[in-house]
Amino acid sequence: MEINKETAYKGFVMSGFIAILFAIALIVGAFLCFLKANDNAYFGILGVFTMALFVLCMNGFVKLEPNEAVVLLFFGKYRGTFSNDGFYWVNPFLSKKKVSLRARNLNPEPIKVNDKVGNPVLIGMVLVWKLEDTYKALFEIDSQSLAPVSNSGKGSVSRYLSQAFENFVRVQSDAALRQVAGCYAYDNADSADELTLRSSADEINEKLVLTLNERLAMAGLHVTEARINYLAYAPEIAAVMLRRQQADAIIAAREKIVDGAVSMVKMALDKLKDEGVVDLDEERKAAMVSNLLVVLCGDEPAQPVVNSGSIY
Repeated sequence: MEINKETAYKGFVMSGFIAILFAIALIVGAFLCFLKANDNAYFGILGVFTMALFVLCMNGFVKLEPNEAVVLLFFGKYRGTFSNDGFYWVNPFLSKKKVSLRARNLNPEPIKVNDKVGNPVLIGMVLVWKLEDTYKALFEIDSQSLAPVSNSGKGSVSRYLSQAFENFVRVQSDAALRQVAGCYAYDNADSADELTLRSSADEINEKLVLTLNERLAMAGLHVTEARINYLAYAPEIAAVMLRRQQADAIIAAREKIVDGAVSMVKMALDKLKDEGVVDLDEERKAAMVSNLLVVLCGDEPAQPVVNSGSIY
């Protein structure tokens, strides 16, 4: 039956410290055999065999820290993933590929995309991701494309694998960010209920996480958090959009000033009438309303004209 997902390694495992004692015994035995090789040629052959066994034994040691795992292969066949932290010894004929299961950050440079209405914007994000399925990560994608041709060391292979995973996440995060950003407008002053990149950060971040996990599921990678950390109009339209925002702010301020002025004029007319200060006909009321609105809504201080005569 073909294995298509991560499974725990169920082969022989023993403590690495016990295996070290056995390895020491082998090297001591090989040394003693070489000392007696001059007396008997069979001791020389036995010494060579013991030394070869020692070298083979040294290939079986595995040291894992917390949140690390090693994928074990037997002549190309997947035998399982071993993730118990500590010092162990396994079958020396197994090939080992160590990977990290720890959470990692990715903070790529902001990219230029077109929002829902076609405006070019600069948008960037930061995400936290980790490896969840070692089988998919190593065998469902070409994670070894950046690995060295010759395995000069286990550590170097592990670093190259991590770099390959990071490059895969970087490419997919770029595509996911373009996809999500294209579904929303940067800002929309006409409709307060519409989700926008600027005002709906939580909803956009949730959508971004879902989109990223859909893309990374095939590689056994999982995004735990993704947030937009940079958002701005592209330089070619930034000045125009700034003037538009200023105009929108001025209009909104004018609307509030007018609403307040109308309320104040109505309150003044009602109070003059209720307290019997002066009885104004409709023409005089219209003149008073006009004068008060000019005073309350004007950008510059009004210059009052004092009429010392009768108003009639």
